[in-house]
Amino acid sequence: MAGKKIGILALQGAFAEHEDALKRCGVDALQVKTADQIEEIDGLIIPGGESTTIGNLMCRYGLDSKIKEMEAKGMPIWGTCAGMVLLAKEIVDSEQFRLGLMSIRVKRNAFGRQVDSFEADLDVVGIGKTKGVFIRAPYVEKIWGEAKVLSEYEGKIVMVEEGKKLATAFHPELTEELGIYKYFLDKV
Repeated sequence: MAGKKIGILALQGAFAEHEDALKRCGVDALQVKTADQIEEIDGLIIPGGESTTIGNLMCRYGLDSKIKEMEAKGMPIWGTCAGMVLLAKEIVDSEQFRLGLMSIRVKRNAFGRQVDSFEADLDVVGIGKTKGVFIRAPYVEKIWGEAKVLSEYEGKIVMVEEGKKLATAFHPELTEELGIYKYFLDKV
């Protein structure tokens, strides 16, 4: 990964924690706040937070079109929680902005409210055991096309990949585990 730089969309949400995890992986990280900064990175993480707010800010600052342009050129993208919602082509009962880059239908806040947050042990294809921290988490109701399920919790899809795109309903940045980061970095 020498010389590669991973951006974390830093408009709202848990971007600092992703930056810390990337540094623990020995990777250069950049907090991305402008469309020009997208040109400087080799991969992008869209963090958890509030998907409507992040989406509105992406549009306001022109990041939405730049992210789509770079994804079309092959840039790997990983969305966690709200980032998963923003990557989805379909969001249940919502017309909110989304990038629409993954062939998934997502249900927002599907595991309940903030007070319903929890941790769970997960089995992830290609990674093994990992801890999942779920905070007002979505889950994937449906996949199609090239999308593949990598993990489920109680029969609900909580991690998917499609080409160089990855989406998790949970927050790996809130654990000490780096397995999912390394899996994403292998796409870069």
